[in-house]
Amino acid sequence: MPIKPGWIVLALVTLVALWQSAQLSSTRRQVAGLQSEIARLEQELQKGPEGFGLPLPGACLPRTDSNLPGAPREYRKGTNPGFVFAGDDACVPVRFGMGVVAAAGGEIVKAEINHQEMTRPEFDALIRAVASGASPEQMDRLRGREVWIRHPDGFTTVYAHLAGIAPGLRPGSKVMKGQWIGRVGNSGTGSALRGTSEGARLLFELWDGEPDKDQYFGQGLAPEAVRARGKLEFGLP
Repeated sequence: MPIKPGWIVLALVTLVALWQSAQLSSTRRQVAGLQSEIARLEQELQKGPEGFGLPLPGACLPRTDSNLPGAPREYRKGTNPGFVFAGDDACVPVRFGMGVVAAAGGEIVKAEINHQEMTRPEFDALIRAVASGASPEQMDRLRGREVWIRHPDGFTTVYAHLAGIAPGLRPGSKVMKGQWIGRVGNSGTGSALRGTSEGARLLFELWDGEPDKDQYFGQGLAPEAVRARGKLEFGLP
């Protein structure tokens, strides 16, 4: 039976449609691959090319063991979950009101703009209540004014005892590494209750997950091991 010209045209049209479909499928895969790569690069850019840094420009790790993660806190039968920057213990003089920066890029998940200091009776009652151990809620109160940043790799950084928070920062705000987020203070301490600027400090915590629920940087390590690992983590000499 002779092949009709219409059949040839139909076959050609079908082949062209199949070719175009294959090209479209390939293009979609390429676009999906590019979108995935762009998302990965955005995360890397947000965190910063050098990983985590310290929240006080020019600072080094605290020299005093009691200012390191894992140091005992007998008044609440626990341990310190972060680095305490205070006085002249960390290469830069820590003073009330000095700027605090984001250790890496991420999303603000807590920014206590309207923090109110406890009254003396409330503070004294809290100290009595934590004598046998502090709950996450009690730890939150002990930290004073805080900023929490969740980072693209699942880590969370905590910046505590702040005197103030940078204007415009809210939960959901995106910040970049090195961006100003607040000021050193003494909130949550007895000095703040007295209305003085004494005892200025910054408590800086790095958690692999959620604060007070997962593991903090340096947990279970001796002081020298914390310093050795900290130098690697924060890119210090």
